[in-house]
Amino acid sequence: MKRYLAMGVKHGLMAGALFGALLAGPVQAQMAGQAAGAADPAAKPKTAQQTKMAECNGQAKGKKGDDYKGFMSQCLKAKPMTSQERMASCSKQGAGRKGDDYKSFVSTCMKAG
Repeated sequence: MKRYLAMGVKHGLMAGALFGALLAGPVQAQMAGQAAGAADPAAKPKTAQQTKMAECNGQAKGKKGDDYKGFMSQCLKAKPMTSQERMASCSKQGAGRKGDDYKSFVSTCMKAG
């Protein structure tokens, strides 16, 4: 410390700045590595809730404000249909069709389900 005082304030400040820069280098490199890891989506798989949130958000395009909030709330609460419920829904949607047209429609509807 006495040595820095003997050099004068100017030299002491430059030495302090150099020492600070040397310490900051490894810290900045470590922080950059952490930021890169956080931005890498392949590092962690999405949870079921995150996946559902992304799907609902995609369906909510164009909605704003209370309409968006209400839609997201209902979408996130919704439970997936059982195969019987899906079959009943597809059957209702295919009402009026007959024969191969009905079978084709219901098959496509069930696969989209």
